[in-house]
Amino acid sequence: MIEANRIAAILLAAGRSDRFGSDKLLALVRDEPVAVVAAKSLLAIEPGRLLAVCRAGSDIAALLSDLGFEIVTNPDPARGLSSSLALAIERAGESNVDAALVALGDMPFVGPQHIKSLLAAFDPAKAPIVASGRDGIAMPPALFARSHFAALRNIEGDRGGRALLAGALLVAGDPLELADIDRPEDLR
Repeated sequence: MIEANRIAAILLAAGRSDRFGSDKLLALVRDEPVAVVAAKSLLAIEPGRLLAVCRAGSDIAALLSDLGFEIVTNPDPARGLSSSLALAIERAGESNVDAALVALGDMPFVGPQHIKSLLAAFDPAKAPIVASGRDGIAMPPALFARSHFAALRNIEGDRGGRALLAGALLVAGDPLELADIDRPEDLR
């Protein structure tokens, strides 16, 4: 188990929303933008540090900043999710945290209780990577021990930390809770 104040909570919110047709992070769910709802679940656990990676000029950056997130700008989000992840992990590594929780801005249904379950399963020696599990498949949100920060900074492409997740301890989550928003119909 790890205490929330020992982690950096990272919200990746720099995607281009290609399949959605407009900025999906600003689409409304529960009368709030998708990324704000996702961010509030991270806020609820009271992590030691809050980081959000956003595109330059993104409207969502101001909303997340108002919630207390330190904004990390990804100047080239077309390089893929891993570029955002590397920037966030670099920044998280500058602080005295033991782990980083990586969550996606387009997953608004993940609640604080599921995130707390990830923290409860974490052990830096026996379970240094803990991921959400949907039908036995590892996915975000995921928690990475500091010992994996260097590997996370060196991942390339749009697969994020997926290769590292192969050895993760899985914490099962409700498939609806772990749904992400890719198309407007996903909001239903």
